[in-house]
Amino acid sequence: MDGGAQTKGRGGTRTVDVMSAIRAKVAGRALSAGDRLPSIRSLAATMGVSPSTVVEAYDRLAAEGLVRARRGSGFYVSPTVTPPLALTQAEPRRDRAVDPFWVSRQSLDTDAGVPKPGCGWLPPECMPDAALRRATRALARSDASVLTNYGSTSGSLALRRLLLTRLAEDEIEASINQLMLTGSGTQATDLICRLLLRPGDAVLVDDPCYFNFRALLRAHQARIVSVPYTPSGPDVVSFEQILAAERPRLYITNSALHNPTGATLSLPTAHRLLTLAAAHDLTIIEDDIFSDFEPERSPRLAALDGLNRVIRIGSFSKTLSASVRCGYIAARADWVEHLVDLQVATSFGGPSPVATEIIAKVLVGGSYRKHMDELRQKLTRARRDVARKLGALGIEPWLMPRGGFFLWCRLADGQDATAVARAALEEDVVLAPGNVFSVSQTAQNFLRFNVAHMNDLRMWDVLRRALKAQAG
Repeated sequence: MDGGAQTKGRGGTRTVDVMSAIRAKVAGRALSAGDRLPSIRSLAATMGVSPSTVVEAYDRLAAEGLVRARRGSGFYVSPTVTPPLALTQAEPRRDRAVDPFWVSRQSLDTDAGVPKPGCGWLPPECMPDAALRRATRALARSDASVLTNYGSTSGSLALRRLLLTRLAEDEIEASINQLMLTGSGTQATDLICRLLLRPGDAVLVDDPCYFNFRALLRAHQARIVSVPYTPSGPDVVSFEQILAAERPRLYITNSALHNPTGATLSLPTAHRLLTLAAAHDLTIIEDDIFSDFEPERSPRLAALDGLNRVIRIGSFSKTLSASVRCGYIAARADWVEHLVDLQVATSFGGPSPVATEIIAKVLVGGSYRKHMDELRQKLTRARRDVARKLGALGIEPWLMPRGGFFLWCRLADGQDATAVARAALEEDVVLAPGNVFSVSQTAQNFLRFNVAHMNDLRMWDVLRRALKAQAG
């Protein structure tokens, strides 16, 4: 039976498959207005159909107006059909309780009085309020240019010098031209993706991982693949297999106090990751935003690699202020040069001088180290107390982190974290169900708890009711 007969015999399903594949590429902007479609023979070979099936699919798409035929040249996407990029349609539609954008909106937009044990930041009482106020008062007396000018393209020289000292404490040797400031840690990742990715490129993330990595990669139309995460880092056997099969361009991870699991990368795993990255020409983004929460420093990929194929990023939104935002990138000097140009193109300069001046003034004194010492002790007590209370409800931590404010917890057998989160949201409590962090959607019985946001007795009552409704 030839391909054409197969198409008719199966009710045109192969033709429909080809049409659906082209529509998906246009919807995902892998093909834009005016782009030439794959040749008939190449698409037939790729999809395992006959050339006549592709011809029929292209003709039907032309009849719909999605594509246009040019005699002797082929088929092209019509100039007016490329839709706006709708990020919520870039993946199969999910329950709102596990969609990264929905969860982010609930955490960011709900009233300050709403309990948010699923959010990813500390409450105001955990932040260095007095130091921030002193720095703000000093800022009011500084030169008027700080209050009125654009930020320089690489960011405040004073703050970058302070950051070089902090990088040296992690045994990361860098020069001033290897370091730039950004508007936030998220913007740092965005700029790197702009520099290194093209639509359709594969990017590797941990499973589970910080859910906004997934949201950002969807905005860059990347193909997201994931590697299972263990208490000592990504599973190295799976990591090697995925590199060989998928050829990802980037790997994005947290080395210290991994989000959401709280795990810490081991030295043997770090060495193996870097060996595999070199063999497969993989670039690694090491997001080190939680490093100051560690009681002692753990291995850093950037330190072991020397900023060759590892890019270190970070910010102060978790330890100082999510309002006074500033991130940074430490990388190869030639890449930083290109990233600075991208920041000029997208933001016209570096982060706000107001933000960088406040952060520098807080860091330069001894108050920041004292603040972090006290905060680490406070969070240690909170992790222990919250773990005990959760245990009484049948919820157990996957591991007890060395630091930080997250507990990645497994529910009792048969309980669905998404249903629990949905029930809690109906009572104005924002939880973070496991599958919002999981590309493979295999964390359905996990929740991530922020121990610093679990002092509200009403939240515990809501959680008990939600769990009971699931059990019943």
